[in-house]
Amino acid sequence: MSLTFNQLMERFIAEDSSDLHISADNPPYIRKHGKLIPIDDLPVLNADMVEALTLEMIGREKFDQFMENNELDMAIDACGGRRIRVNVYIQQKTIAWALRLLPAEFLPLNKLGINPDICDMVCNLHKGLVLVTGATGSGKSTTLASIIDKINDTRHEHIFTIEDPIEYKHTPKKSFISQREVGDDTSSFKEALKRVLREDPDVVLIGEMRDKETMEAALTLAETGHLTFGTLHTSEAVQTVTRIIGTFPPEQQNQIRTQLAASLKVVFSQQLIPWKDGNGRSLASEIMVATPAVQSMIRDNKLHQLNSALQTGSSLGMTTMNQSLLKLYQEGKISKDMAISRSLDKEDMERKLGNY
Repeated sequence: MSLTFNQLMERFIAEDSSDLHISADNPPYIRKHGKLIPIDDLPVLNADMVEALTLEMIGREKFDQFMENNELDMAIDACGGRRIRVNVYIQQKTIAWALRLLPAEFLPLNKLGINPDICDMVCNLHKGLVLVTGATGSGKSTTLASIIDKINDTRHEHIFTIEDPIEYKHTPKKSFISQREVGDDTSSFKEALKRVLREDPDVVLIGEMRDKETMEAALTLAETGHLTFGTLHTSEAVQTVTRIIGTFPPEQQNQIRTQLAASLKVVFSQQLIPWKDGNGRSLASEIMVATPAVQSMIRDNKLHQLNSALQTGSSLGMTTMNQSLLKLYQEGKISKDMAISRSLDKEDMERKLGNY
């Protein structure tokens, strides 16, 4: 049985799955509601079939680039404009893929599963640093795309994004949009950020704050009157603060604490939790709002007090990951075992669940 790329994409989208995995000597696998399963009625693909499908998917120029580097990240439009994030790599000397299907529309802020009042507050900021953190596949890009879309809907700004790759394409509404893709439009985040102030931005999205240079640039942008969004692969809000400060050498850390305390506005830390019926996933989010007390703790290097501020800050829109998991459990969406397994403080989670 032969299989074209379009046939494969049509099946991927029809399955209502989030990810597609391809490798030689296996059938295609999809991730559906968090669980990875084979599509058994599609053929097992040999190495030549995977190579042909890869060439069909990305074209000759990108294919040659991939064969030179053994790695490729990009995004494509397929099947009527559905946006798909593509990672192509080599494993066991053969080509393999990991594809992520992105939502067809921007989610309204009240559908994200995050406190909508905090989202609205963020969309009305004119300067400062907003961080969205979590593991790969935790919905960071979707959250940021929805926030950027709301700003685009409501404000006359220049929104400037630097991404690797561009996952969500924004069309100018009230705002003017510039989206630069690392690899195609600029050589690196570092190079793009060197020049961003010359491009008259009001809102800047940095697709990944992956090193000291990008973190430094984000802090400078936020300090100089730009609303700056960034992502990190951290699992909780306090860890996010310590990661940023710890990236810098000891002699710089006092200065960075001062900068971060002055510019930080909100940290969202996210994970997607499978429902107990297996038919979907919900977002669990930890939210830390940079109140004057939180800013003081960061500036004075009292980071051990931040967890306490999170736990007692519900009236200010803050929530811990355990509080978010408990709410999903109370709503009947997730199981007790799932809440505990996804908790970063399992003892506290067990105590909370002990009352139910």
